Amino acid sequence: MAMADKRVVRTDLWIDPAFDRRIEMESGVCLTVFPVYGVPHAAWAALKAAHVYHVSAAKDELPAEWFVSGSLLAACPRLLCVSSSGAGYDTVDVPACTAAGVAVVNQAGGNAGSVAEHALGLMLGVSRRMGECDRRMRRERGFSREDLMGHEIRGKTLGLVGIGHIGIRVAALARAFGLSVIATDPLLDDGEIARRGAVAVKFPDLLAQSDIVSLHCPRDATTLGMFDADAFARMKRGAIFITTARGGIHVEAALVAALKSGHLAGAGIDVWDQEPPELDHPLLGMENTFVTHHTASVTHEARRNMALVAADQIAGLLAGGKPPRLVNPEVWPAFARRRSEIFTEGPTSPPSK
Repeated sequence: MAMADKRVVRTDLWIDPAFDRRIEMESGVCLTVFPVYGVPHAAWAALKAAHVYHVSAAKDELPAEWFVSGSLLAACPRLLCVSSSGAGYDTVDVPACTAAGVAVVNQAGGNAGSVAEHALGLMLGVSRRMGECDRRMRRERGFSREDLMGHEIRGKTLGLVGIGHIGIRVAALARAFGLSVIATDPLLDDGEIARRGAVAVKFPDLLAQSDIVSLHCPRDATTLGMFDADAFARMKRGAIFITTARGGIHVEAALVAALKSGHLAGAGIDVWDQEPPELDHPLLGMENTFVTHHTASVTHEARRNMALVAADQIAGLLAGGKPPRLVNPEVWPAFARRRSEIFTEGPTSPPSK
């Protein structure tokens, strides 16, 4: 196989130009961009020749046809790696990739600074009633400033559900604002949670002790629906709920009920079951919610960094390295065998199950 035959494919959904520039610097690697709408034959031609598919992580922006499913993998026998554009990988069937010997990588940590800042912004916005004040300032006069009196976050307890790349940054910012930080994370022991800047507690204790609960865990089978009616009921009365994680981890109807009942004082919400939610969604009609459109990581700095992290990781993998953000590490032996076979014109069939 000629060295120029290493092929990276991505969709024409927006990505920082740093990605293309970095890939094009690699000798022997070519980049193809296919349109997600209107020209399916061009898209399939590109994908069937691809060794790496850099796929959007935005499930409500990418047409389902271009999700990484078992059927797409079957049509792309030369595919070695699927690279998610974000920390999440909602558009990728990871078990199907593993069965096919395809490595899945994400860009975990590349947007941590931006997401952490946004989480703190939501905490401040809800606690100080900034969104409510902004809306009333635009539509009415004659109300008292004391009608919009909020609370400082200083001296409160923040509970982090997950303390990975983003959670570490949130903990550091929170301590600077005078918050006490506790955390729960099933992947870490108490000592490691302490090294990351929080006091380790069990999940029920976090709910009971926190004035603010902020989600920083992945969306997977273990976390879907984690914040249901029971979890919200176990939170302190008057507490605030914040999520910059993924839609589906909290049950939206249960959150609506907890806010309407007055059990929770407010919520800052960046992620939704459907993005964006319908205009008549009940959470959009509440004064004690501060809402954004999954924009916690949408900064110039984060998008450029994510693009560079992704391109560097792809370049390293195609050069023979093991990527640092491998989502399915168990695939590595099968992947390594397939990489060797494909780049020496050997067999291209997926590994036997």
